[in-house]
Amino acid sequence: MSDPIVRPIDIMLADNNPLVLSAMSEIFERDPRFSLVATSATAEGFLGAAMRVPVRVCVISWTLPVLGAAKLIEVLREQENVPRFVIYGDDDGDVPRLAMQAGAAGFAPRSGEVEGLLETCADVAAGKMVFPFIDVRKMQQDPIHTLSRKERVILEALAKGMSNRDLSKELQISTNTVKFHLSNIYEKLSVKNRAQAIAYYYSFNLGS
Repeated sequence: MSDPIVRPIDIMLADNNPLVLSAMSEIFERDPRFSLVATSATAEGFLGAAMRVPVRVCVISWTLPVLGAAKLIEVLREQENVPRFVIYGDDDGDVPRLAMQAGAAGFAPRSGEVEGLLETCADVAAGKMVFPFIDVRKMQQDPIHTLSRKERVILEALAKGMSNRDLSKELQISTNTVKFHLSNIYEKLSVKNRAQAIAYYYSFNLGS
C-alpha cells in the first residue's frame, strides 16, 4: 500500500527588511514541506493577500509597518479561515510574551538557526504552540490587569477614537471625571498620553 500524499503547508511571509524577506523566501521554497504563497514588506499588502488566499501558516515580523503584528493578527482572526501565526523577531525583552498574548501560535528568534524557523512553522501547522520559556506569572502581572472595569471600558472607547466629550456622554459622567479616569489609566499603564494608551491597547490585542 502506497503512502498517502502529504500536502505541502501553505505559507505567507511578511518582513519589512527586503534582504530578510528574500532570504526567508528562498529557505521556504527549498523545503518540500512548504508551499510559499505570497510575501509582503508591509502589513497592508500582507493583509490583502491573506484575505484573498487562505493559508495555514503566516510568518510575520513583530515590527511590521504600519499596523504592527499584534494589530494584523487581530484583524485576520476575524476571518473564516484563520491562519496560524509565527512571529519572527528579536527574543530580547517581552516580544515572545507579547506575541503569545496577541494570539500568535509560535515565536522564532531572528538570532536562531534557519532550521529552527522551519521546524517552528511545521510544528505550528501541526497544531502546536511553540514559544521560548515564558514566565506566566509575568503575564498575570501586566499593568492592564490593574485597570478597573470602568477604566477598561474607557480605554476601549479611547481606542475607537472617542473624544473626552464623547466619553462623557457615553458614560454619563462629567468631562472632569473622564480626565480623572484617563489620568489613572496613563499612570497604571506607564504611558504619557492618549496616543500611547491606544498603542498599548492594540499591542495587547485587547480589541479581540
